[in-house]
Amino acid sequence: MLGSADLSASVGLLLLLVIVVAALLATVIAPYPPNELDILHALQSPSWAHLMGTDDVGRDVFSRVLYGVRLDLVVVLLVTYLPLPIGVLLGAIAGYFKGATDSVISRTVDVVIAFPFLVLVIAVVAITGPGLRGAIVGILVGGWAMYARLARGDMLVLREQQFILAARALGYSHMRIIVRHALPNLLRSSIVFSAADIVINLLLLAGLSFLGLGVQPPTAELGAIVASGQAYLLSAWWIATLPGLVLVVIGVAVSMVGDAVGDRWGMGNG
Repeated sequence: MLGSADLSASVGLLLLLVIVVAALLATVIAPYPPNELDILHALQSPSWAHLMGTDDVGRDVFSRVLYGVRLDLVVVLLVTYLPLPIGVLLGAIAGYFKGATDSVISRTVDVVIAFPFLVLVIAVVAITGPGLRGAIVGILVGGWAMYARLARGDMLVLREQQFILAARALGYSHMRIIVRHALPNLLRSSIVFSAADIVINLLLLAGLSFLGLGVQPPTAELGAIVASGQAYLLSAWWIATLPGLVLVVIGVAVSMVGDAVGDRWGMGNG
């Protein structure tokens, strides 16, 4: 029988697989184009014809959710895993060389982390203008810092290990030691943390779109869909509630998979 941890991981992986496949096949699965207007069927409750109902202009919410999930997953993976190697490399360099190099990188990391992340992203969006580009740039500006801090802490321990000392004794260059010998060992904690970072970035992207600073209408995006249904919470609850539940399911599924990976690599909380 599966243990509770294995069962949790299997459920999370299954949910995530279903969501990803549905998003990738949005053009095939979606019963209607995401921006097709049908005023005569506006604000219809969920039915077999419209699984998640329709919004105030008759657009099929289920179709918009499928396209929205696809967009969100692509953007979230980009803003999570593009900063990861940059942050890990900078953290590894800081922890390996220590001294002045460590001070410069660590103080920069401290400044970025100390600055409220949402405020930082909104500041960048204010400069670039509302839209997906500003949201992506804003998240990338601060997204590398936590990975750098994690890698630096691990590197301070790793640099004293026997295989690193042996590599130095053999006369290998510093960059070869960092890239070929240290980085593979440093990536574990960052990959585990990236699961939580995916959830944070997903909610941040949805939040920016909800505030009108992220993805702009009529593009289908989960946060924007929830925002469009805010005025109809009492009369047409499905417009905001069902896409919101999809956000929750994605976050829970990613967290379950991340916890399982952390436990498998010996990084669980217990």
